Amino acid sequence: MKKILVSSCLCGEKCKYNGGNNYNIQVEAYCKDKEVIKVCPEVLGGLPIPRHPAEIVGGTAQDVLNGKAKILNNQGEDVTEAFLKGAQTVLKIAKDYGIRQAILKAKSPSCGRGKVYNGNFEGVLVEGNGITSQLLLEEGIEIKTEEDL
Repeated sequence: MKKILVSSCLCGEKCKYNGGNNYNIQVEAYCKDKEVIKVCPEVLGGLPIPRHPAEIVGGTAQDVLNGKAKILNNQGEDVTEAFLKGAQTVLKIAKDYGIRQAILKAKSPSCGRGKVYNGNFEGVLVEGNGITSQLLLEEGIEIKTEEDL
């Protein structure tokens, strides 16, 4: 059975920043014949549920990975290290399980692919990836979001 990495929140787990989930029936249908490995990079990085929303500030995911940008929450607290730790943990899980595909939460500073929020907490999207997505893409892992299904 094909293994696939999926954002825990899309599977109905209450790990979203506000304590809710992002359950998605299309994700469930897509994964029905696959072995699902659920991950939440932010929780794996040590952040609590609930937590303040966070966005990439001052650059891209690649800039964060290179130490040139940060991830701040809406209170101005730097949560970069937790996001990096979570992303590295997810990458290790992907390697350990031989994962080649993932479905991750759109627009997230961890999991987004193609579009993320602009870092000003205004609900404005810009081109870019979340930290975890960026790491996985660099390893050649195919990333989809729930919006692709």
